[in-house]
Amino acid sequence: MTNSSLERRQRKVRTGIVVSNKMDKTVVVEVSRTVLHPVYKKFVRRRKRLMAHDEENRCNVGDEVMIVETRPLSRNKHWRVRKVVKEAALPGGGV
Repeated sequence: MTNSSLERRQRKVRTGIVVSNKMDKTVVVEVSRTVLHPVYKKFVRRRKRLMAHDEENRCNVGDEVMIVETRPLSRNKHWRVRKVVKEAALPGGGV
């Protein structure tokens, strides 16, 4: 085996805002990015809602979290919460 096949691939890391924590050990994280429109040359915001595994149920709505790609944990869940970057200002999550 070559050395490159022994090394693991770098996992994708994203930062987003928690929009739902109603499930057990799962949060929905909205990740935003800006892309340049190919025709109009205007920056457009694109959003993706990703389900992430939150083992200790420590995330609240409005928290900014860092998530990392992982093996499939369920039908829709392929990300894990790595850390809470910034907690929400309000405990209820006023986003």
